Amino acid sequence: MPDGAALPQSARIGPNALLQLVPVLDEAIGEAGRIRLFEAAGVPDLPSGAEMIDEVDVIAVHQMLRQTRPDDFPTLAAAAGRGTGAYILNNRIPEAAQFVLRALPPKLSSHILVRAISKNAWTFMGSGEFRVIRASPPILEVFDNPMVRGAQSDTPLCHWHAAVFARLFGRLCGMGRVRETQCCAMGAPACRFEITEI
Repeated sequence: MPDGAALPQSARIGPNALLQLVPVLDEAIGEAGRIRLFEAAGVPDLPSGAEMIDEVDVIAVHQMLRQTRPDDFPTLAAAAGRGTGAYILNNRIPEAAQFVLRALPPKLSSHILVRAISKNAWTFMGSGEFRVIRASPPILEVFDNPMVRGAQSDTPLCHWHAAVFARLFGRLCGMGRVRETQCCAMGAPACRFEITEI
């Protein structure tokens, strides 16, 4: 690399991808167990929550959780996803906007919510690519999803993403049933989430 050339910057992702795991793991395996898991993943310090974080840390912790707790990983990741969805509702979407979305027919409110998610997808995608296949009922994809990059599985692994979407669409559109119908970990090019009415 030439002198003075900037080093390539890692992709960034929102800190809730890690922070919402903290209370979930503290309850499941205790604070000491959670600290050991994060340290084993190479992430000894928690993010402050004030800024985006390197996706490498998020990938490492989620991989370590899948490897060390394969049986309850789906439940733990989903609980953290619900926490992330709750955080977004409590801190990122004004109450007036939530009121309007809840009052609209699901087809219209889902169109609006999908547009808002698309504008802010950079906060949960890292180096992946967010795609809207259909706005209502929504079909969303994360192409080359970094959260499961390198993982191999016979079943979908994106319980965190699915739970975030379920919390948001369930609360705002009455469409909280989310199925991940394909996953990068299963060899698909994208993780696909189909969202339907409860």
